[in-house]
Amino acid sequence: VLLGSGLTVLSQPLMYVKVLVQVGYEPLPPTLGRNVFGRQVYQLPGLFAYAKHIVKVDGRAGLFKGLTPRLCSSAIGTVVHSKVLQVPGAAFWGGCSLPDASFPVQPGASKKEPVSSLEQVLKETSREMVARSAATLITHPFHVITLRCMVQFIGRETKYSGTLSAFATIYREEGVLGFFAGLIPRLLGDILSLWLCNMLAYLINTYALENGGDRAPLWGGSAAPWGSKVPLFLPQVSTMAEMKSYSQAVTGFFASMLTYPFVLVSNLMAVNNCGLAGGLLPYAPTYSSWLDCWSQLHREGNMSRGNSLFFRKVPTGKRYVWD
Repeated sequence: VLLGSGLTVLSQPLMYVKVLVQVGYEPLPPTLGRNVFGRQVYQLPGLFAYAKHIVKVDGRAGLFKGLTPRLCSSAIGTVVHSKVLQVPGAAFWGGCSLPDASFPVQPGASKKEPVSSLEQVLKETSREMVARSAATLITHPFHVITLRCMVQFIGRETKYSGTLSAFATIYREEGVLGFFAGLIPRLLGDILSLWLCNMLAYLINTYALENGGDRAPLWGGSAAPWGSKVPLFLPQVSTMAEMKSYSQAVTGFFASMLTYPFVLVSNLMAVNNCGLAGGLLPYAPTYSSWLDCWSQLHREGNMSRGNSLFFRKVPTGKRYVWD
């Protein structure tokens, strides 16, 4: 919990800027810069320019708006996730407990047959899905308050000035459903990202890495004709376990990129039509549902808005609101 809280504090300015960009708030006009290929293009302000503007308006403490409810969400979510995973497997899988994580090979079976490991991956991913979904469901009200505290920067409001008062405000104006605005796309995105990540990692580890495990190394070793250990200009990976951890990281990044639209729609629905300037025109119309939000963003070509905070090229024909 302490480690998670520390990471939450460190990443707060990044999330703050990201949320404001997702809403469509551009406090600074585009400037002429160069992209990664050296070509001159008009660019919207990046992370550091955006953060500098926030510090100029609200001071350094302004970068940490919404930190308290986010810390509550992180701590409670960690506890809930851990408690759900501690529930015996029989509670979830109809009396079938999860097998040992060591993936024992049955007598006479080949190591390259992925039947038992696939079953293990499916069970563990399903269990993780239940734990994550439970944590997301319970902590989503804190997530909504966090986003609204951040979006207040746009209209300089103080409507959500404290966590407890924010709970009272949402309940008074929107009822219980107000605490779960944007929950469905967030849950769908988390579940899809988890399954994509784990299944892609399983396929890579099983059919790409393990099948090539018996091959000669790509760097100079005992297989080299000269008997020396000279690297062949390729990064050396000491063990198969490290390669599998790298594949997990790559597939996780790939899955998060594919499911980013769910994150964007969820955050927009959490602040839409809540009485804050950032949830109303000209930043966003009133969406009837998260599907309506998705379709409008898709028509505008804004499904990846806020996904990158660097080299933010101004698309042709787009209009942005800035002070």
